[in-house]
This record gives sequence, structure tokens and C-alpha cells, in this order.
Amino acid sequence: MQLRDKVAIVTGAGTGIGEAIAQKFAREGAALVLAGLPGDPVADVAEAVVAGGGGAMPYLGDLAEEQQAQACVDLAIDQFGKLDLLVSNAGIFIANAETDLYRIEDFDRTLRNNIRTAFLMTKFALPHLRASRGNIIYTGSEAGFNGSPGFTPYGGSKGFLHAFAKGVALEQAPHGVRANCVCPGPVDTAWTRGPDSPIPMAAQATIGNMVPLGRRATPEEIANIFAFLASDEASYVTGALWLVDGGVTPAKSDIGTQMPAALRQPPKGVLALRHSHDGLRGKEVYRAPR
Repeated sequence: MQLRDKVAIVTGAGTGIGEAIAQKFAREGAALVLAGLPGDPVADVAEAVVAGGGGAMPYLGDLAEEQQAQACVDLAIDQFGKLDLLVSNAGIFIANAETDLYRIEDFDRTLRNNIRTAFLMTKFALPHLRASRGNIIYTGSEAGFNGSPGFTPYGGSKGFLHAFAKGVALEQAPHGVRANCVCPGPVDTAWTRGPDSPIPMAAQATIGNMVPLGRRATPEEIANIFAFLASDEASYVTGALWLVDGGVTPAKSDIGTQMPAALRQPPKGVLALRHSHDGLRGKEVYRAPR
């Protein structure tokens, strides 16, 4: 068990990648505070972790609010006595429009959820992570490397997190604190599949074609990378932007069409995930008229 006796906060833990991280970390022995917005199925994920023999406490609140972020960190200390790991995974992908048509309120929501939350959670977690010589893992994106037409503020917010993670890594290295950023490509969640996604259905159907491996990642495949980076096995890894994008970043065309259908199938997972496609439930999504 890679994370035995570790205490972790996972933000955005109710759905998609966050649910998978919660289940994976619990499987590897971590005790968890699972955070999400009111209305997210965070309590359900925590109950599933406990039912599987793990330890988890839910925290519902808007972590872009200073008092809420502080209270989330305080809960981990009060319940478990320390903090070893912060997984800053919370974020949103909620609008599709060319930049001049992108609504200002959606820009503000994107920066608030994707950037302010990460900063506040880092700010309040760091004193405890220094004490434990712990580490932080952020959720970036290949969009932070490559840009994202129609979603420019989203890609920009992830680019900020990439630079922020590297800055934190350099700043905190003398305290024994590591910081890294996992940068997924398209993942099989509500963000990339289904009628609630900001990506039009026709475009969703072609996502696999732009990925050299010919498919979206599963949330579990992404969670496996988080677990490695959180573990002591990654003790020499800090300041890394860890691409998990199926080869999207170096790809130049619809190379995924060359992948045989038999090889496009994702691996069979072991995590009992229930909310992979619930990440946009109850959230406003905007698509600019065309």
C-alpha cells in the first residue's frame, strides 16, 4: 500500500477524476478528507470509501472562499492529526465560445474555481505539509500546454496551474515539500461525453481520432498517476508537469484513426466508480450560438 498512514485532502472529490483519486488513495491506505461543492456527491464517495474499509470525511463548501478553504484544512488536522498530501483537483469546464463571445461571468467562474481554489488550499495546507514533509499534486491539462480553441480561459487557467506548481516546488523544496502537476488529455467524464458537455456531440464523436491511442482515458488511469506521485516512490520527482494525454500533445493529425479497434479498449479497472459522468450535474453550462 503506497500511501499507508498518509492523510490526504482531495478537492473536487465527488465526480470524475476526483472520485477515482479518492478510491485509489483509499485503496493504497490513505485517510481522506474529500471536498466538493454543495450538491456534489462527495458524501456518497466518502461512504463508499468507508464501506470498503477506508477512512474518509466529506467536506462540502466553496473552497474559493477563504474561510471554507481554511475550514477544510482544519478538518483534516482535527480528524487525523496531520496532513501529508494535498490533491488540488477542483476545477470546472463550463463554457464553449470563441474568446470575443466568451461571457465575462464564465471567465470569472473559471478563474475562481480553477485558480483561486488552488491558491487558497495551497496557502492553508503548506504549514502542515512542511511539518510532515508532504507534497501537493495539482490537476493541470494538456490544454495548458497546447491551448484550447473555444475554451481559451480554461486552457489559460491550466497554464497558470502549471507555472504555479513549478513555483511552489522550487519555493518549498528547502522545507522538504514536493509539488507536481498531472496534465490529463481527454478523459471519459461528463466534460467530454454526453449532452451536458460544453463540447458539441458531433465533436465528441471525433475525440478518439485526435488521440494517438485512439480513445479517452479512464478516470482510474489518471488516478494511478496521482497515487504514484503522492507516494514515497516518487521522492525525487518535484516541479514536474506529468502529461497523461494518450499522446495528444505531440500528435499533429487524426492519428487515432490508425489505431485498430481492438486496441482502443480501455483497461479493465478495479475501482468501483459511480460518478464518472456526474461532474456537470446541477451546473450551468454555456455554449455560444453558432
